[in-house]
Amino acid sequence: MKRNIVLVGVLAAMVCVATGFLHIPIVGGGYVHLGDTVIYLAAAMLPAPYAMAAAAVGAGLADLLVAPVWAPFTVVIKAVMVLAFTAKNERLLCRRNTLAPLIAGVIGVAGYYIAEVAIFWLSGGEFVAVSVAALAAVPFNALQELAGGVAFLLLAAALDRLEIRKRLKRM
Repeated sequence: MKRNIVLVGVLAAMVCVATGFLHIPIVGGGYVHLGDTVIYLAAAMLPAPYAMAAAAVGAGLADLLVAPVWAPFTVVIKAVMVLAFTAKNERLLCRRNTLAPLIAGVIGVAGYYIAEVAIFWLSGGEFVAVSVAALAAVPFNALQELAGGVAFLLLAAALDRLEIRKRLKRM
């Protein structure tokens, strides 16, 4: 249990830094970050409640530091995304975790669409207008999820070759 709590702290810090500060610019403006990659690793390494805590705390803190209006939504969305994964296998890349980034990505894109509609509707916008306008962010959010998922698959494969699960259990 102590090992899991330490991993939550370390992974939450990594999520925060990767989300809030390590940005990769994309053509046409904007950026992607690898915070989701770290969240997916946490989800593949830790039991769900611990992984949810690492995701919610790390991503929520990043949003509090960079874009506070999103923080309440991020805490919920990132915690729910974790549920697509399992940490019950010896390898990070089991069948479920190979497909999980796709499921988590759909949760993320849908969650942030709903969040954007809520933010702008509660700010006084007309519901139909903000619902349509929020669609503009969907491709960028999908690209973010795709980048995080691909990076997770590559990193998890490398970590499986290093037998990271066995090494962590020995600690």
